[in-house]
Amino acid sequence: MAWNEPGNNGNDKDPWNKKGGRDQGPPDLDEVFRKFSSKFGGLFGGKKSGNGGGGLGGAGLSFVLIIAAIVWALSGIYTVKEAERGIVLHFGQFDRIADPGLRWKMTFIETVIPVDIEAVRSLSTSGFMLTEDENVVSVEFQVQYRVIDPFLYKFSVTNADSSLEEALESALRYVVGHSKMDQVLTNGREVVRQNTWDELNKIVEPYNLGLIVTDVNFKDSRPPAEVKDAFDDAIAAQEDEQRFIREAEAYAREIEPRARGQVTRMTQEAEGYGERIILEAQGEVARFEKLLPEYQAAKRVTRERLYIDAMEEVLGNSSKVLVDVKGGNNMMYLPLDKIMDKQGNATRVALPSSSDINDLRNKVNTSRNSTVNSSSDRFGADRFNDGR
Repeated sequence: MAWNEPGNNGNDKDPWNKKGGRDQGPPDLDEVFRKFSSKFGGLFGGKKSGNGGGGLGGAGLSFVLIIAAIVWALSGIYTVKEAERGIVLHFGQFDRIADPGLRWKMTFIETVIPVDIEAVRSLSTSGFMLTEDENVVSVEFQVQYRVIDPFLYKFSVTNADSSLEEALESALRYVVGHSKMDQVLTNGREVVRQNTWDELNKIVEPYNLGLIVTDVNFKDSRPPAEVKDAFDDAIAAQEDEQRFIREAEAYAREIEPRARGQVTRMTQEAEGYGERIILEAQGEVARFEKLLPEYQAAKRVTRERLYIDAMEEVLGNSSKVLVDVKGGNNMMYLPLDKIMDKQGNATRVALPSSSDINDLRNKVNTSRNSTVNSSSDRFGADRFNDGR
């Protein structure tokens, strides 16, 4: 049976706490809110209502506030690494730079943005670019940099890394556009690299990006694929040219010392020859000066002695013998070189007899005596006076 059915004695079961069960109206909202306030108001130090239980009181509220303050203070402790610097923002506005170590910030009021200032960052750019001689080349370039000012790096421009990349591409296109294709592809790569570095520094300096460029690398440069074979042939020819030049320089370095040595040797030989001739001339002069007094003392004997010495020197190395017979009109000629050749080639040679040898010896002695004793005027004085 329902609590409000007729005949039911259920006045105590009225949910609206009405003593009379016949009143079926809606509950009083003001009364409901009053009970709710009286029940939970004591928790924050309010008055107790009737016989209900009381709240925590002033001591409880203070304890809760202290715990909340401790938690808030501990939540603000943070650490900045050695390679980093912290940018502290106070309600979104820059306040200070936090150094490495254990730091504290006001939670919900301050914000810390860590920035690594020791790491070396890199970015690259590439693309087809037009050279000064109106040729297209594909260039790939890389730049390395690091942060030196965290505040400028974060707040000078919207994105410092993107700005640096755009500046790099602009500087590279400017330098390639003012260079010839051969310089970009072969022997001018270092010049292009250095010029790009300088141009990049000029572009980023007014923007104060808080960055410093540490190095730039010219990674690759190549012609378009359509003309790659022709460029490969041209590069190979240039390499051959350089190789031939180096070989010629090596050959010159090898020949030059040898030629200098030959020149030095010939110079020394010439100097030695000159000194030898001078000394020989001086010796002849000294011998003549010593011979002159002897000639003045005995002219005939000295002339004959000089003639004999001269003939001995001339005929000493000769393989032929000339014999002048006294009182005869013919001169005897003995070709000893021919005789010795025949002796070497013949298998059997007849030796001259002892009588032939004695006759030849007597003729030689007779000729010598006649030359010295009887023919001194004809062979000695005349030839000495004529200078022979």
